[in-house]
Amino acid sequence: MSNQIFSGEYHSAFKGRGMAFSEVREYTPGDDVRTIDWNVTARLRTPYVKVFEEERELNVMILVDVSASGQFGTQKQFKQDLITELCAVIAFSASQNNDKIGVIFFSDKIEKFIPPKKGKSHILRIIRELINIEPTNKGTNIELALKYLTNIIKKKSITFLISDFKDNNSYSDAMKIANRKHDLVALRINDIHENKLPDVGLIKLKDNETGKVMWVDTSDKSFQKKMEVNHLKFEAQIKDLFTKVVLILQPLIHTKDISNL
Repeated sequence: MSNQIFSGEYHSAFKGRGMAFSEVREYTPGDDVRTIDWNVTARLRTPYVKVFEEERELNVMILVDVSASGQFGTQKQFKQDLITELCAVIAFSASQNNDKIGVIFFSDKIEKFIPPKKGKSHILRIIRELINIEPTNKGTNIELALKYLTNIIKKKSITFLISDFKDNNSYSDAMKIANRKHDLVALRINDIHENKLPDVGLIKLKDNETGKVMWVDTSDKSFQKKMEVNHLKFEAQIKDLFTKVVLILQPLIHTKDISNL
């Protein structure tokens, strides 16, 4: 799936949005009169029009959630490993399209910022950082990352926000502002057992971000029901927010489905 979205269809999906001046030529019937270059027309005493071509070069930004909740996975890999793979595919696709690519790594602080650049060495640097980054903080603050993006990136960009969106802070306003300035694409990473635990009796669970440890009885029907209700509520909130705000929402990706990517 990721190869189709970010490689083969990358160029057609994210065309350059701006128009750059190319040349002037003589007016021919049917040309838009608004494109007439009056200075050239006056000088040469015959109508000339400006010719524009679409700017193909894009600015691509990836906002990468490196919080501790990414260190969870019950299928083939951790969520953070899947995030790394997706970022690598996006980076290489942008490079093949001759676009600039930059990355913001965030937890509940900005962990690292790599400004947009072109080139193979730049892409390899991004890949190294994706693999080796060791965040200093464990929490999640999506609002902070989006505000940082809008403040530091001035050129309109295709922006991929990749996260599990496990954030107790409100980020809807920051998302609206970011999407007005840039084209925002949300990719949500999820593991199937974050939504429903298997019935294995009494187990100890730890929240990687807060460090809180608790014992739960997975065979308790009331616990399973409460977990299901909370999950459905979260899903509804996320769907409502993304439908109203984000340019594109890619389908929910479970770590168990990595073989299909």
